Amino acid sequence: MRDIFLVFRRALGPTLRSPVVIVFGLMQPLLFLALFGPLIGSWQWFVPGLIIQMGLFGTAYAGFTLIPEIRSGALERMRVTPVSRASLLLGRVLHDVLLLVVQCSLLLALSTIGGFRASFGDVLVGLAFAVLLGISIGSVSYTLALKLRHEYAFAPVLSSTVMPLLLLSGVLLPMNQGPDWLYTLSRINPFSHIADGVRAAIAGDYGSSSVLVGGIVSVALVLVCVTWGTRTFRRANA
Repeated sequence: MRDIFLVFRRALGPTLRSPVVIVFGLMQPLLFLALFGPLIGSWQWFVPGLIIQMGLFGTAYAGFTLIPEIRSGALERMRVTPVSRASLLLGRVLHDVLLLVVQCSLLLALSTIGGFRASFGDVLVGLAFAVLLGISIGSVSYTLALKLRHEYAFAPVLSSTVMPLLLLSGVLLPMNQGPDWLYTLSRINPFSHIADGVRAAIAGDYGSSSVLVGGIVSVALVLVCVTWGTRTFRRANA
């Protein structure tokens, strides 16, 4: 835990020195809210989906920050210290999750201007989903960055996976209003179940199976992604 905190504090330094990064991370979801919100007609449905969108985009690209450290040798120097190799991943992920929670909280607060309403407890449950999603995607992002090691290899992998997963999650449009084949394809996407869980939780509908299924999927993704990430960081050559 001490090693994780040390890596977390190191990753947090640039954010504290330049907090404008928090604002930049909010620009895309706010743009979606302004342009797609009126088309959907229900911010109660649309805003929780944006939490998933921020979880995907906000942490999926986090691996780009690791590549310069790999190239400069900074990561190699850290790995020959007594610090736990797993903490080199988990400390960074903790920083990204904290940033994600701050951005999601600001988005939810700004959404109240447009009429979005939810109880404090329901919002906390929705943010808990965001935390689990951020841990999963962040772990995968850093692991892929460690394996690919170059922006020209890392960027195409992200662009070819993140956007299809986002579109098929039903974040921007309800998938049940499309053709059957598209809806069936969306149900294969685990993020669609997480999105359903967030929407049900923020609506206070805890009797819905969506909350349980979304929670199970979120926890399963965390276990798989963190296990893969920590093993890769422990076994990778310096």
